Parts: sequence; structure tokens; C-alpha cells
Amino acid sequence: MGDRRPKIQYEQLPLAFMTEGRGETPEADREGTESPTAKRGPENPVTGESLMEEVCERENLEQAWHRVRSNQGSPGVDGRTIDETRDYLREHWPTIREQLLNGTYEPLPVRRVEIAKPDGGVRKLGIPAVLDRLIQQAILQVLQGRWDPTFSEHSYGFRPGRSAHQAVAQAQLYVAEGYEWVVDIDLEKFFDRVNHDILMARVAGRISDKRLLRLIRAYLNAGVMENGLVSPTDEGVPQGGPLSPLLSNLMLDEFDRELTRRGLRFCRYADDCNIYVRSRRSGERVMASACRFLTTRLQLKVNESKSAVARSGERKFLGFTISNDAEPTRQIAAKALQKFQDRIRELTSRTLGVSVPQLITPLARYLIGWRSYFGFCQTPIVVRNLDAWIRRRLRMYIWRQWKNGPNRYAQLRRLGVSHFHAAVAAGARSGYWRMARHVSVQQALPNAYFDALGLPRLADSLTA
Repeated sequence: MGDRRPKIQYEQLPLAFMTEGRGETPEADREGTESPTAKRGPENPVTGESLMEEVCERENLEQAWHRVRSNQGSPGVDGRTIDETRDYLREHWPTIREQLLNGTYEPLPVRRVEIAKPDGGVRKLGIPAVLDRLIQQAILQVLQGRWDPTFSEHSYGFRPGRSAHQAVAQAQLYVAEGYEWVVDIDLEKFFDRVNHDILMARVAGRISDKRLLRLIRAYLNAGVMENGLVSPTDEGVPQGGPLSPLLSNLMLDEFDRELTRRGLRFCRYADDCNIYVRSRRSGERVMASACRFLTTRLQLKVNESKSAVARSGERKFLGFTISNDAEPTRQIAAKALQKFQDRIRELTSRTLGVSVPQLITPLARYLIGWRSYFGFCQTPIVVRNLDAWIRRRLRMYIWRQWKNGPNRYAQLRRLGVSHFHAAVAAGARSGYWRMARHVSVQQALPNAYFDALGLPRLADSLTA
């Protein structure tokens, strides 16, 4: 492919922007990749900012393409997959680049999909075309390094080097210091109700390149396609695009600054914000003033039915609750436990009709992801009980697969159970769930049996 630079180790794809000159200024009359418009000076000579040129730099685009490709994802409204977009860019990138640099690029509408929320209702996601995901990712890489250092230290969502675990740990410290009352603010459909004018005013305060401002506004106004019809969007930041989390953090940065100005202790992860105070009375006062700021200053709507002032142990934050003990601990929230058990029931349903190794593969994938997040809890007995419950469900699944007495007897004997105990278990008339706990079944299918099949143990990665 002709590019032997060792600096970037990403999978090299023969896209047009990957075959541009390496550092030298491209010659428009020879290569036909830039117009005179694209060669003009910075948009704002006073600040010297020319961000669109940075967005379109070859190395930045290589990184953006690598990220988009690694994330995979579905096609947008144009129907082009990742590979089809790669082929499209080979031919059309010079034109697209020129449009970006002269401020005439028009993004496609996003494809609207809905996913069910655990507590009912649906979450609307917008899937941009792969090309628009590439451009948004390239913009994100340029802006995030400039904006992120200016954001609040109490903001943890969608930021480099920050995580939900850090937010929960900070909340736990607040509770341990005596701030055990939480003002739990839920913003109703935040991503769908961001005011474009307010958001763009914040963006314009940080960007002087008018081409980039026009492009970001174009992404906000691109519209959504649902059931074959395109509808305009005059508010909201569609979830699903690489740029949306950064814009949402910018939108709520003013709220963070206001809480900091008041000397309040808080943690925010995207639109999930908890403020910690010493008493219910203080919490109610903070709730009223915070809601007033959000509705009047930022024109956001607070979901009053889901917002509350309560002790930390009565509210969940990012899937956890913080107990109100003398030494507060991180516990898995009840709703998160219920969601986990519902998913395990689906993955181990007795009617799946697949072999146990086939069942273990998707189950193991889910368990590894779950424990990497909820292993942060400090309730080992709960996690060990979940491990035991999962193995019992698998024993129930296997017992059902063995179908009848003679086969169950033969399988138990094959797995080392004595003649007498195998005969007693095989002849039992108890239900599947009860038999999954039978001593002979547990002897035949011990924990080591499931370990050998590759079943992860949730308790293995508990945080101390």
C-alpha cells in the first residue's frame, strides 16, 4: 500500500486520505485533491485557528478511521457498511475533503432506532452514516484535547482517563464524610431536548473557525429517518454519534460550574447527576435551586417522578448504591441485580435446545463484561451467591437435557456417582430446579466441571 511509516500501527487501508503527501503541501494542480478555497488562510486571523485543516489532516483521519472501523456498527441511511464506505472513500474523498474545507459539506440524516430501557420505555438512538461517523470522530479528536481540560473535575462521563467507577468511588467518599443525603436529579430525555441555540452559543465561545461551527450545526440539524420518512431536528443531540458525548458535556459544563460556585459536592456522569448534602432540608433546598437553574438557564426538563432527595442507600447511581453504614460500602443496586438475573434466565432458558458448550459461549461473554463493571462492588457474598445461582441454573438445564430416568442414571454413573445414589436421583420425581440442587447432581456436575467448560466466576475479580 506504499505507506511504511512506523509511527502509526493501525490497519492501513487504501483510502484517498491515506495516500496524500506526508507532511509536504499537496499540489492541487497535480493531484487534484484540494481547491484554491481549501488553501486559504485561517478562518480567524486574530486567533490563528484553522481547525478544519486539523480535522482533515491525514494522520487525524487515519486515527478516526481506525476507531470507527474497530467500533463496527450498523450502516446509516445510505445503507453503506464499513467496507462499502471504504470503497466509496477511495473514489470520492477528494471531493468530500474539499467540501469540508470550504464549508459546504452536508451530512446525511441519522437512522433512528429504538431500544428498550430496563425500567420501561424506549431509548431513541440515531445511527449516522459511516462517513459521518468518520468525520465526527475526526472532529472529536481535534476538539476533545482542547475542551476536556477545561471541564469540571466532578464530571466523569465520556472523558479520557475517567470512568463510572471513579464517580461511584467519589460518591462513596462524600457519604463517608457525612454527606449521606443525595439530591438525585434525573433529566428527562436529555439528549432529545438539548436546545440547539444554547448549545451552539457554548460551542461558538470555544471555536472561531466558522466552517467547523457550520458543520456542527449541520450535524445537529441533519434530521432523522424513521420508517422511511425524514423528519427535521430542531432540538436534541442524537445518541449514537461520536461527537454527541462531547457536546453533552459542554452543554452541562455550565451546570457543573454553578454547583462548584455554590461549594456543593457532586458527581456527574453524562446526564446522571448526584449532589451530596448533610440533611434532607439542605437537599430539598438544593434540589429546588438546581432544578430552577436547569430549566431556566439551560432550558432542560427535570423528571420530577424520578428525581428525589433521599439517603444514599435508597438511591442508585450508575448501577450502585452507597450504604449508610459507619463505613459506607458500594453495593449493586437492586434494579441492576434484577436486570442481570433476567438476562441470565434468557441465556440459560431450558428451551434453548443447544449443547452446554454452545450455551456457555454467549453466557461467558456476558459474565465477563458484567463482572468487569460490577466487580467494583464491596459485597462479595452477593456475588458468590450469584455464581452459585448460575451454576444451579446450568445443572437444571443439563438435567432437563438428560430427559428420562435411564439416561439420567447412565449420565450420573458416567460422571462418577455410585450406583445407589445415581438410581435414587434418576428415579426422583422432583422438579428441575429442585433436582439441580440434589447432592448427586452436584457431585456429578461440580464447580470444576463448569470451570473446565470456560464458565467465568464473577467473584474472581472482586475489588478489594
